Amino acid sequence: MFKSFFPRPRLFVLSAIIWSAILITVWYAQGQNLGEALGFDLSEQSTVIGLGHFVTPEFLWFDAYYLLGTMAFYYFWRLNSPHSWQNWSILGSALLIYLSYASVQVSVVINAWYGPFYDDIQKALAGNGDVTAETLYMHFIVFCSIAFPYVAFIIGNRFFTSHFIFRWRSAMNDYYIDRWNKLRTVEGASQRVQEDTMRFGAIMEGLGVSLVDSLMTLIAFLPVLAALSVHVESMPIVGAIPYPLVVLSIAWAIFGTLLLLVAGIRLPGLEFKNQRVEAAFRKELVLGEDSETRGQPIKLAELFQNVRKNYFRIYIHYTYFNLFRYMYFQADNVIAYVFLIPTIVSGRITLGIMNQILRAFGQVASSFQFLVASWTSIIELISIYKRLQAFEATIDDQELPKIDQEFLERCAYFLSFYP
Repeated sequence: MFKSFFPRPRLFVLSAIIWSAILITVWYAQGQNLGEALGFDLSEQSTVIGLGHFVTPEFLWFDAYYLLGTMAFYYFWRLNSPHSWQNWSILGSALLIYLSYASVQVSVVINAWYGPFYDDIQKALAGNGDVTAETLYMHFIVFCSIAFPYVAFIIGNRFFTSHFIFRWRSAMNDYYIDRWNKLRTVEGASQRVQEDTMRFGAIMEGLGVSLVDSLMTLIAFLPVLAALSVHVESMPIVGAIPYPLVVLSIAWAIFGTLLLLVAGIRLPGLEFKNQRVEAAFRKELVLGEDSETRGQPIKLAELFQNVRKNYFRIYIHYTYFNLFRYMYFQADNVIAYVFLIPTIVSGRITLGIMNQILRAFGQVASSFQFLVASWTSIIELISIYKRLQAFEATIDDQELPKIDQEFLERCAYFLSFYP
């Protein structure tokens, strides 16, 4: 799965984490000093509302810094462990991360736009004549100048992401086909090469993009939410605490993650078993096409009974999992309002600031809720990963995973009844 596309995957991931930590530490510790030494004017760092945000000295300095860090990492691996897919796996991954960062920056600009827009709305509703229609129209013109170019950016981003994931699937396909003589004895080998690699790529596309977006959103909006926390002196239950909005978003996301983790703890195993029983039923049907001794009604009925039984168990577990899941999502819609009530009734914030707080809180909370929102996809990915693990074990001449061994033993038992 990974060695087909990435050079020495475990060491690669570890080095990527370490290098990222170094780059982030240097950026926050000495980034401004380095940028000013290179000629970037970083004396004023404020969010520009409009496309001008993306050509500010701060943004351009980050672009240069990110490019330098990426190329250093790329050439290190190119020189020390060349790989046929290194351009896509390293440079492609770096580009995906940057595109996600740029996308999140659009959300930061729009969040900044909400402040003056809703403040002018509040003034207009007061009926004092301080705000004209032209003022509000200008706000919408600025919004359109941000939002409509962003549509083209999103389309290009998704197009590249799809190509990146298909390159990964191509690498897996080539890797498995080159070793087909060893893999053909694995149960459901053809399905694993064709369908499981396809599903793995599709899920990784959605899940990977969501994960990177969540991390970039967290990096971008945590400082925004921390800055907005100065408007909130105290909250219900917890009272006055430092950075109350940040603490609330983290605590709420952790609660939801643990809640759904406990509620759905058995689902990955059930999904994995479901692929097993479906594969056994499908294989017997295929064998029955070529042999009159296979695919007998009694045998097919027995195999389909296993399919039915496992599906019913999945339905039961998903029922209470979805109960907790959707209750949490409904509460998520109002949790920020509940804790902002003392601040709202005290008149400490304007309508614009309140909307900025709600949007920033929603962005940060949704980032921390990545596991909550993606749990069903993660469950499916785990089941696919377990199936492809058998390929990895066979290629490396290792023992099959225990569940594969048990399945083959059951198959051998049933086959003993056929001549």
